[in-house]
Amino acid sequence: MMQRMAFAKIGFLLVAAFLAAPSSSFGQSEVRILSDASISALEDLFEAGRTLEQSGRWAEAITHYEQGLRDHPGNRELQQRLDLTRMHYDLARRYNDRSFRQAIESLDTQRALDLYSEVLLKIGAHYVTNPKWHQIVSRGTTALDVALSETTFLENNLRGVSSELIDAFRRRMYQLVGTRSIRNRIDAQQTVASVAQLANQMLGLTPAVVVLEYTSGAAGGLDNYCTYLTSDQLRDIYSQIEGNFVGLGVELKASNGALLLVHVIPGSPAKQAGLVPGDRIVEVNGTSTDQTSTDEAASMLQGPEHTYVRVTVLSKDGQRRTLRIRREHVDVPSIEDAKIVDRQLGMAYLKLTAFQKTTVRDLDTALWSLHRQGMRSLIIDLRGNPGGLLTTSVEAADRFVQSGTIVSTRGRSPQEDYDYRAHQAGTWRVPLFVLIDGNSASASEIFAGAIRDNRRGTIIGARSFGKGSVQGIFPLNIAGAGLRLTTAKFYSPNGHPISKVGVHPDIVVRHAAKVTDQGEIPVAGPDPAIEAAIQTARQRLAVR
Repeated sequence: MMQRMAFAKIGFLLVAAFLAAPSSSFGQSEVRILSDASISALEDLFEAGRTLEQSGRWAEAITHYEQGLRDHPGNRELQQRLDLTRMHYDLARRYNDRSFRQAIESLDTQRALDLYSEVLLKIGAHYVTNPKWHQIVSRGTTALDVALSETTFLENNLRGVSSELIDAFRRRMYQLVGTRSIRNRIDAQQTVASVAQLANQMLGLTPAVVVLEYTSGAAGGLDNYCTYLTSDQLRDIYSQIEGNFVGLGVELKASNGALLLVHVIPGSPAKQAGLVPGDRIVEVNGTSTDQTSTDEAASMLQGPEHTYVRVTVLSKDGQRRTLRIRREHVDVPSIEDAKIVDRQLGMAYLKLTAFQKTTVRDLDTALWSLHRQGMRSLIIDLRGNPGGLLTTSVEAADRFVQSGTIVSTRGRSPQEDYDYRAHQAGTWRVPLFVLIDGNSASASEIFAGAIRDNRRGTIIGARSFGKGSVQGIFPLNIAGAGLRLTTAKFYSPNGHPISKVGVHPDIVVRHAAKVTDQGEIPVAGPDPAIEAAIQTARQRLAVR
């Protein structure tokens, strides 16, 4: 449910804040002088992070450190903790992935090295900045080192090998990489081949296993949004772009050892089973989420169409129930809850959940329906919208912006430099109010930035996520795998960068929630952001 996409010879191009996004490890940090309060807050932040790491709650740790970086931007130690946490998380996901395990079994040494070489070739040709080859190999070495500490990796690949022998290999591995001059992708490939050979000699480790860790590490170390995609992950992304998939139809967030339901898709198996946002899944097929990592529990929810999964759910009021839910094909609506919220003002409302292939068609249908119901002003709710197709967000903004720039992209290659402009035809001129929050990202920020900079409407809520880069999806020739690479940065019509800055609202409305041991729970009652939009519309009408 998240990307920018335009079809081009190189593949799919996207913008999104992916929930399972990869890591960043090579950014430079500025020097800051911290107050005693800031130092204490950082100490508490790191302590809480260590607790999550020690429990193997990697998804929660990622969210924790990402929030920490929003509060303490540029902190190098936080960025390093986030990167290491992502390596653990990515490894767990890969080894829970059927297609990745099949790749390990099917790839011989040369084919694995060819896959690594192709990944490096794509990075060299398309990544937004010139790659630093030695850092790419160093990051892959760290990824392999992390794998050698993970029970999942050891049980799959090194059962019975002593920790002393593994530690000896670690030392030899770092010595080998440290003596190499790695100036280009050929040097990188030769170094990885040498490490794989050493691992085979010392540990009996299959070379393809080593090369695949370096392959994943190469992509994951570029920035927060680049990653190696297994064939199943690549297929899932294409499904997200199309707006359909097989599953239960829920958006999940790791929370205190459970799976918190953030969103339940209308008409989905989960919705039909009575699940609602705020419910927490505490058991999957009889396995407590306290006894396994949340990543493994989430993977257990996945499966073939028409198969069943048994989940135990704890509701917000403490009620516990066990449900047997059938996995089905789910169509993801990009427009939800289109309605008139104030008939006197003719104030319409719609929630735009994602920018996918069907969004503009669905938006047009909703707008004409609301028009027939008396729409004279409109609230577009982008809260929680993680992004989507860039071209879709441009087309959606074009429905409201009469002329001028909607967004600009700039990359290392001139073909990535493009100014997307509005067209007068088909423009809706109703007063517009756009709701955003900290989870409104990428394509959502393109839309909100276009509305704000063109003075087309009022932005209400909280500062958006701040994800201002464009990704391309590149299918690879081996193992059915793929690669997600950052190819450009995007800027609002006034030339403002979105990355790490976000879109700032015209009217700030704080999120209304209470904090419990189950996480944040929305406070019942009127939605303050919608109420702010209605009140602003009334004030402007009174002035007229």
